[in-house]
Amino acid sequence: QVQLVESGGGVVQPGGSLRLSCAASGVTLAHHATTWFRQAPGKEREGVACISSNEGVPYYTDAAKGRVTISRDDDKNTVYLRMNQLGHEDTAIYYCAADLWCTWLPDRYRYWGEGTQVTVSS
Repeated sequence: QVQLVESGGGVVQPGGSLRLSCAASGVTLAHHATTWFRQAPGKEREGVACISSNEGVPYYTDAAKGRVTISRDDDKNTVYLRMNQLGHEDTAIYYCAADLWCTWLPDRYRYWGEGTQVTVSS
């Protein structure tokens, strides 16, 4: 059974940083593309960053470039999302998803976590 478990969310002040984790079981993330999506209240789910299978090439959406770093620890079968300079607009539920290819289309992913809440508030 495939399971993705996100952690690391919480409340952070504007300008702060967070590192989210996506720990997998039942699937080897090194052999899959893993993408972080987020969904704010009343908005559609949108991609943030993806790390490709095998070589681990990172891809970022325009909104994330320069503030976000995606990485993978193959020994821990975990993908991370480091976010800096957080603003109110980053408040959302953050999900990790895995499948064969990096794409910003959520319906292309078979495996999903339950999400972790990130709230940026002073």
